[in-house]
Amino acid sequence: MTKQERMLKELVAAHKIRMCWSSKIMESSISAGAQSISEDRVRGMLIALAIGDSLGNTTEAQLPSERRQERGEIRDYLPNWFADHRPVGVPSDDTQLAFWTLQHLVENGHVEPSELAKIFASRQIFKSGPGTRTFVAAFESGKDWLEAAQDSAGNSALIRVPPAIVPHLWHKGARPWADTAFATAVIHNNAAAIGASIAFAGMLIELLKMGAPPERDWWVKRFVDVAREVEGEYALKPRAGPLVGQWSGPLWRFVEQYVPQQADRTVLDASKCWLSGSYLLETVPTVLHILMRHAGDPEEAIIRAVNDTKDNDSIAAIVGAAVGALHGCARLPDRWKRGLLGRTQEADDGRIFELIDEAIRRFGPAGGC
Repeated sequence: MTKQERMLKELVAAHKIRMCWSSKIMESSISAGAQSISEDRVRGMLIALAIGDSLGNTTEAQLPSERRQERGEIRDYLPNWFADHRPVGVPSDDTQLAFWTLQHLVENGHVEPSELAKIFASRQIFKSGPGTRTFVAAFESGKDWLEAAQDSAGNSALIRVPPAIVPHLWHKGARPWADTAFATAVIHNNAAAIGASIAFAGMLIELLKMGAPPERDWWVKRFVDVAREVEGEYALKPRAGPLVGQWSGPLWRFVEQYVPQQADRTVLDASKCWLSGSYLLETVPTVLHILMRHAGDPEEAIIRAVNDTKDNDSIAAIVGAAVGALHGCARLPDRWKRGLLGRTQEADDGRIFELIDEAIRRFGPAGGC
């Protein structure tokens, strides 16, 4: 067990990190075949994350019906105020926090939560959610990262998972779970958030190695098998919609119970059951449903996330990471790649591409997309 893993286990035992320590998950290694993961698939995972965020963030938080009435179906970048009204890909907080995490890993080798917290609190974050804003305010007031971290079941921690696994992908016997847990808990110290992140990390690693899209039932089964062990019985309740007052329980059980029931419905119809906002009880079922139906077509999967969900930038970023891992950078539409500015801040065009190159040079074989 590494020093980082021991620290995490001690914090869990002291009830300072809100998760269940499952030796079955946390002490397992990446299975055989990780050494053959291609650079193109890793680039695809990270670039599609940024593409999904950029396609969605100009219409974030609109109801799908209102968005469609105003914009029609969105299939390309919209004119952006922060890029002289050009139709190009500009980041929100999702891309920023993901690629600042990647930068931290390139510089540090593993997630050091206090240092990552400093990065998040010292830079301008675009359109951050309430959990992130509260965390930054608490950290700036002098609290340490654990005191500042929020017991929040928001979805943005899932977007820090793809960079968190990169240092581990090409190393036999590697265990990415502590980095994933710390990358999540630095803002979202919540059992559902950490359980979902570790489940997503395991899914991404498997997708990076797959030769073809998995069967439909794989998505729910794989998520539940891992999240159940780490989340435990932490109870969430729907915030709105038809299940308010009718359901309470862990995220993994909600996914297990409701997502398969909606498998043959459209994204719009399925999300009427659980909605599609930034709350994990809404985001995770929506992401899994989109991937069950559309993982074989990376463009369509991202387009459905952008058009048919409310928190469309975050959901499209998560969906993008999954289909990018499965299909690789080469399968992403050229128009989206050309139009992505690659920013992490106001005017650092191309920075995400530099960080991906730096990460691959440090952690794996070199090359390009």
